[in-house]
Amino acid sequence: MISKRPASVLGIIAAGALALSACGSDNNTPASSNTAAPAPTGTAAVECVGKKSLTAEGSSAQKGAMEAFAAAYGQKCAGQQISYNPTGSGAGVKQFNAGQVDIGASDSALNKDKGEVEAANKRCQGNDAWNLPLVFGPVGLAYKVDGVTDLTLTPEVTAKIFSGAVTKWNAPEIAAVAKGATLPDKAITVVYRGEESGTTDNFQKYLKAAGKGAWTKDTGKKFNGGVGQGAQGSAGVAEAIAAGDGTIGYIEWSYIQDKNLTAAKIDSGSGAVALGAEGAATAIKSAKVKGTGNDLVLDLDALYASNTPGAYPLVLATYEIVCSKGYDADTAKAVKAFLTVAATDGQGALADAGYVPLPNEFQEKLLTAVKAIA
Repeated sequence: MISKRPASVLGIIAAGALALSACGSDNNTPASSNTAAPAPTGTAAVECVGKKSLTAEGSSAQKGAMEAFAAAYGQKCAGQQISYNPTGSGAGVKQFNAGQVDIGASDSALNKDKGEVEAANKRCQGNDAWNLPLVFGPVGLAYKVDGVTDLTLTPEVTAKIFSGAVTKWNAPEIAAVAKGATLPDKAITVVYRGEESGTTDNFQKYLKAAGKGAWTKDTGKKFNGGVGQGAQGSAGVAEAIAAGDGTIGYIEWSYIQDKNLTAAKIDSGSGAVALGAEGAATAIKSAKVKGTGNDLVLDLDALYASNTPGAYPLVLATYEIVCSKGYDADTAKAVKAFLTVAATDGQGALADAGYVPLPNEFQEKLLTAVKAIA
């Protein structure tokens, strides 16, 4: 379960103490002399060197995962820490590209057409920026409707709800798939991310890929459904859903757990599948890398459109955006140390926090990329 803290600025200090820190420019410190001994089986051998305080900003979806990673980093590398600001994917990309944080975090890979790739490479002193998928997690269709505790939706019906084509909970389209549910004659209130969000980007791509033409809106980090009310961050969406009646929104599993919300099952054509780690893991196994070299951008469209039995396809991957080269030496060492710990030791607590631990294949590719950071 993610910790119940305000979602404004979350500073994570991985040295055993907790403090708040806003994102700022790189502030190099002398390299630590703590070099880890060979690691026990199941953990990582890490060189705990480099600057003592890293900064990262972006995806609110990975807030709980970053808490787990920070704790593992502090245990592995005493005296080194990371502060994380969960302001959303759009802000994370902008802050990284502006050189204000060491690591950006986004639920969508850098977008070349929007100039994000060019800006990131410029920030990296003309070197490539890499998208490294470190956190996987399912996104739930959380709802609050008095008297309805078991609800199944298809991608097509979901697309109609979030585009305003279906506006009542007892609409025939919902009743046809939510068999057995007693649906009230009540207006649907859609809750969406009010700011640019990688979660929104992934959700709209899912609706486009899996909705059988029902999603006629654009995709992207801005919600384009044209209905409902916006809320700030994943925490804001969770609070708005919990506070209402007739509400529905897309939100990461970790926040659904934290707020004890109810989530709809998804039927992609092979039967209803509940939100959870098992269904998400089944879906993630089919994800393929479409990036080149160590830029591990994933091709999720096929995954979204699949109807694999037992798979929960509405998942996202949060990328840590880093420079392949271009950091100063101390920052590069610390970035490598933190990511190595996060990809190994830090994965152990993810399932309880609402995430899916890295599949072995992704872990191997990720560690190869981290080692190549110079």
